[in-house]
Amino acid sequence: MNPVAITGLLVAAIRAEESKRADRLFEDSFAHTLAGDEGRAALARYRKADGSSTPIIEVRTRWYDEALARASASGVRQYVILSAGMDARAYRLQWAAGTRVFEIDQAEVIEAKARALGDTASACTRVAIGMNLAEDWPRQLEACGFDRTARTAWVVEGLLQYLERAMVEGLFARIDSLSAAGSVALYDVVGQSLLDAPPLATTLQMMRELGAPWIFGCDEPAALLRDWVADVTDVAVVGNAWKRWPFPPAPADRRGAPRGYLVEARK
Repeated sequence: MNPVAITGLLVAAIRAEESKRADRLFEDSFAHTLAGDEGRAALARYRKADGSSTPIIEVRTRWYDEALARASASGVRQYVILSAGMDARAYRLQWAAGTRVFEIDQAEVIEAKARALGDTASACTRVAIGMNLAEDWPRQLEACGFDRTARTAWVVEGLLQYLERAMVEGLFARIDSLSAAGSVALYDVVGQSLLDAPPLATTLQMMRELGAPWIFGCDEPAALLRDWVADVTDVAVVGNAWKRWPFPPAPADRRGAPRGYLVEARK
């Protein structure tokens, strides 16, 4: 796999680790298999670089799980996970009857995931699409049965920091054009304030050495979908609410404080 794809194995390794905790925020019984030895090796490097072990991936995983449950409860039955990596939500979450989950990622990632899971049955109708997000994935998505007239929940997790700004803007333009009224977009954003913060330097260096540098940051995440109504949450606020964050969140009125953001936007 290329370096960015390897980050999916890293995330799976972290989810497997979290699933063993007595105070776990979620349980992912597929994560250990999906991570493999390569994912666990990447996790060892990550832990060495990030001495504080800030549980950003653990907290955001729980946040996405809960946001998806809200979407399902509201009647959404069509979901698209962009750059799905080794995400196992199509297998591990409880989905309403008639739910379809489309997963889009590079063909090599889709194939590796299929090999790891074998004939394991998903908990919904899962449609895997092997494409690079720089390609015309909307056309292929519709060819595979996506209905642009139906409400959709979009999952853009752990992706944006690896993209150039122009590609981020293009990605959200495509999401907007494919979304019916009432659709939901779930995404996380690394603040530029956080990218510039000295404590993050060792993690950023590790990601550069891995070949997957973080290059996009934004402290106005709601502006990425301008005509949608966005609920923006500081990830540290959520982490503290769940008693898993190592330091208190910065006061809401402190401008320039390093932050990461979780966004639930509705069209």
